[in-house]
Amino acid sequence: MRAVEILERVKNIRVLVVGDLILDRYLYGNVERISPEAPVPVVEVEREEVRLGGAGNVANNLASLGASVYITGVVGDDRGGDQILSMLKERGIKPLLAVDTRPTTEKTRVVSRSQQLLRIDREERRRVEGRTLKKIREVIMDTDCDGIVVSDYAKGVITEETIGAVKSKGVFFAIDPRPVNRDLYKGADLMTPNEKELRAMTDPLSDENVEVLGKRLKEALGVKVLVVTQGPKGMTLFKDRITHFPARAREVYDVTGAGDTVVASLVAFHLAGASWEEACELANVCAGIVVGEFGTATVRPEEVLRELEKG
Repeated sequence: MRAVEILERVKNIRVLVVGDLILDRYLYGNVERISPEAPVPVVEVEREEVRLGGAGNVANNLASLGASVYITGVVGDDRGGDQILSMLKERGIKPLLAVDTRPTTEKTRVVSRSQQLLRIDREERRRVEGRTLKKIREVIMDTDCDGIVVSDYAKGVITEETIGAVKSKGVFFAIDPRPVNRDLYKGADLMTPNEKELRAMTDPLSDENVEVLGKRLKEALGVKVLVVTQGPKGMTLFKDRITHFPARAREVYDVTGAGDTVVASLVAFHLAGASWEEACELANVCAGIVVGEFGTATVRPEEVLRELEKG
């Protein structure tokens, strides 16, 4: 079975993730009453959970598929930074991080009965500079890897300087983009915007279809391969020709982090020797698995094979 061969080869690849690390914090509880202070629900917190988000989730997905993974980015000298470091090490990911004066980026989600009630963001989005930038550039240049994933959440890590270091490395590199940094992505080997990001990077007011806009963006940025994710409509591959892959999800529960899973799995399978068509088929399976779970999630090889056996 071809999928078995590809998944086995993933164990031999080394990937460096460069980007914005985020700590995803979840507060789970019950709502039994409305506050007497204001017309808002009172959540009685029963448990708290932390997960790797942003670039950390990309790295976690790569590691879960079996790749050897390194990661660089920024954390603060705080509890959140310590938690990210601890989780990375637990998952066998090599953290090569810069500790900055800014706080660790955190997204806290308040959840009751599987329904997200509120999200609280703690972040500072200024561009990295000085010793922090120097550390990240050194990691990029010194890390021996087969490919790089740039995970851009527009929190300040992805700049002209960091992208310049990535490009000068001379290895395969993929970008999960944010429209605000569009012009930094020229010449990428792979870019994976969702449909909303695609439209923002081409013409937000246009009613043209994904095929037209994707071809325009690919040509404008000189991207070698473009994969546009479209939620329940699947994904579209732009290479020498355009190929659409219907979604594989049986039930969409939560799309949080699905884009991280897609870029991680596409890179893992491509570096393992899969054709882009094979990589998209397998990435579609991976995306279908994670959207069936709440919050950021990862996929193991045995889950992929199990889904493929189901047809």
